[in-house]
Amino acid sequence: MKDLFEKIYKDKGPLGKWASQAEGYFVFPKLEGEISNRMKFQGKDVITWSINDYLGLANHPEVRKVDAEAAAQYGSAYPMGARMMSGHTDLHERLQNELAEFVSKESAYLLNFGYQGMVSTIDALVSKDDIIVYDVDAHACIIDGVRLHMGKRFTYKHNDVASLEKNLERATKMAEQTGGGILVISEGVFGMRGEQGRLKEIVALKQKFNFRLFVDDAHGFGTLGATGAGTGEEQGVQDDIDVYFATFAKSLASTGAFIAGDKEIIDYLKYNLRSQMFAKSLQMQLVAGALKRLDMLKTMPELKAKLWENVNALQSGLKDKGFDIGTTQSCVTPVYLKGSIPEAMALVKDLRENHGVFCSIVVYPVIPKGLILLRLIPTATHTLEDVSETLNAFDAIRTRLENGTYKRLSASVAAAMGE
Repeated sequence: MKDLFEKIYKDKGPLGKWASQAEGYFVFPKLEGEISNRMKFQGKDVITWSINDYLGLANHPEVRKVDAEAAAQYGSAYPMGARMMSGHTDLHERLQNELAEFVSKESAYLLNFGYQGMVSTIDALVSKDDIIVYDVDAHACIIDGVRLHMGKRFTYKHNDVASLEKNLERATKMAEQTGGGILVISEGVFGMRGEQGRLKEIVALKQKFNFRLFVDDAHGFGTLGATGAGTGEEQGVQDDIDVYFATFAKSLASTGAFIAGDKEIIDYLKYNLRSQMFAKSLQMQLVAGALKRLDMLKTMPELKAKLWENVNALQSGLKDKGFDIGTTQSCVTPVYLKGSIPEAMALVKDLRENHGVFCSIVVYPVIPKGLILLRLIPTATHTLEDVSETLNAFDAIRTRLENGTYKRLSASVAAAMGE
């Protein structure tokens, strides 16, 4: 019999094997200073494109004031206990009601964390006789939720409605045998590519197939739609989303999440979500802070307008310079380049050290081998000067990538890692 840890000693995983070269710089970096368009990284001022603070609320003075007052009034412990036992308050109910109204649903329920809440919601919605059909590029929280499912599941090609229809045909035959139902899961906005899920086309398939639709709108909530109510509002199909999910970790710049839908469905979920039934209630200072943030989202449209001014300037500037930003339809701005992981490390180091631009780097296994994805998140706090400086920096790094500079610089690292 093997030692359980033997595999860990031999194989650190596709990302873990780079830890000695990457940790503290490329992964687990330490950004310092107030959350803003410009922060400090290893003592240097950098333009920060890796913070999901879409509306610029994280360090807004009105938000800071309410957060501080709530912390002083309630501390960081209250309420103690799970919602069902001793952690329920009027403020929790008020926030739920306001969220439900904002996203045009009958009811809503607070979740302590987005990731945990997504996993638990999927688990509660399906039984072993049900079938899940989900986009192959779904976020890790969806994938982990599906892993808990003891029944059948099918993936469809990313945003491919024909593939979805084919898999719905398979799922329908299976459901007829098991006596179960079908749950389709899509993201409102896919966080790496920036593409909107094809919700309108998915909803149209309800005329042919019997299924319920669950949408993870983490990146759409607050950024898309006339009022900021998300991707469903943007595409005119909010009423056809059966269970709507969004997190506070993006546009609301906080911690927590919520699900929304018909009252009977949400009532069922709040009595069956294990992650909420057996976990401490969302603390009061976060609830009070979320109420303030939601009010600002509803009453200050200039925040979203400024966000999109920056998004349009950055994305149009990149396209004008010939960069491949894929087919993004959201604030998420991917830039696709060709190169190895060692080249990506050299490129990002140059970008941060010599150009003062900090953005996230995504490599294999998240994306295919040979590709480098630089992911930029514009916010309402960015300026057109930030955009201009970043565009100039990207011109410079592309030249060095294409002329082999980064390949030469990274040769020793590549050799050491057997690449």
